[in-house]
This record gives sequence, structure tokens and C-alpha cells, in this order.
Amino acid sequence: MAVRLVPMLKHASTATPARDPANVEWVTAPAPVAYEAALEVMDARAAAIADGNASECVWFLEHPPLFTAGTSAKDEELLDPRGLPVFKTGRGGRYTYHGPGQRIAYVMVDLSARGRDVRAYVATLEAWLIATLRRLGVEGERRPGAVGIFANGAKIASIGVRLRRWVSLHGVSLNVSPNLEHFSGIVPCGLYETPVTSLAALGAETDMAHVDTALRDAFLESFSGPASDRSRSP
Repeated sequence: MAVRLVPMLKHASTATPARDPANVEWVTAPAPVAYEAALEVMDARAAAIADGNASECVWFLEHPPLFTAGTSAKDEELLDPRGLPVFKTGRGGRYTYHGPGQRIAYVMVDLSARGRDVRAYVATLEAWLIATLRRLGVEGERRPGAVGIFANGAKIASIGVRLRRWVSLHGVSLNVSPNLEHFSGIVPCGLYETPVTSLAALGAETDMAHVDTALRDAFLESFSGPASDRSRSP
């Protein structure tokens, strides 16, 4: 899928001031987006936000099946890529899998007006995921010493962030109904003794539109403010 950069940025001249969640733009990709194309989109949007030329943005998407290696990834944690591409990325964290049935939310917000506190930002992302899961009938929880969210003793959501000029890149991934077997090709997030689960495996809601609604509603709770209604596809 070819991703056009301009449509994501076309509201720049008319966008209300960023930093208030009410002014966050919500974009939904209608089909899986190639990983390298997504990075290009994020880089362009983050630069525009940093320059004051675009509103903050949350981008909902899926990727084709692939693995990504964060800045702390260890070679021995890539067990068997099974022919899937492996991308080294500048986000924090270790190895993870992305693929159809997983809701990725790339969060591009300006932390220069949010206290410039990276740990507080990650905690807010965790609170967002927990609030989302609650709306979907799943009890999510943090685990000491691990980043991400767990349910029934298994990891259901991951977090990986990067900052450039205090604008965030990357974000969160929530396992809705992905092929969990692909996770056996890696040590997910470096957690050797922790299984991976999904909303489907837990018998919860798997309709992606409903999941997206839960994410948007929970964003208000976690980031404190009403969200914009500007939801569209690139």
C-alpha cells in the first residue's frame, strides 16, 4: 500500500493549537501499511508538529507480518524469523511482532508542553491501554520491571517510543486477533517466561472498529480532554 504523506498534513494550516487532546487528529489506515512507509509518515508528521505546522496525531494502522528490533534488542532473542522481515528501529524496547489483527496506534504528540517527562508519558500510555481494555471487558495490569500491559498472566499490549525534538514517535500495539504463533519466532520484549495473548484468545471484543472506539474514548480519560471527531483514512 502506498501511503501519501500530504493528506496527513493537509490540516496543518487550519489545525487548532496542539497539546490539548481535543485537538488531536485521528487517522485510520484502511489497509495494512508497509513498515518503512509508516516510518516515513511518522517522521514527516513529527517534524511538522515540532515546527508548529501540524496538529498532534494518533494514527491507527496494521502492518503486514514482520518483526521489529528496538534499541535494546539482543541477537539471541530472534529465535526463528520464519522468513518474515526484521526491521531495526529507533524505538525503545526489544523484539516484537506486528501483523494483521493487531491494532497499532502511532502517537505523535508534543512532550515539550507535557512536562518533558518520558517516564510519565510511558505511564500515561499504559493507563490508556488499561482503560481501553476495561471498556472491552478485560482487566489489564502493569507488571513491575516490564513495560507494557498484561492480562491473565500474559502480555496483551506493547509500548515502544522514540522522541525527536520532544515529539513522540511510535506508540502502542494491542493484540486484537493476530496470529499468536508468530510470537514464538522471538522472545517478545525480552520476556522469556511470559506468554502472549490477545482479545480473541480471551473471548473479548475483536471488531476493530469497536476496539478503535474504545481506544479513542480511553484516550480522553488518560490524556484528559475531549477528542476531535476528525477520523478519516489517509
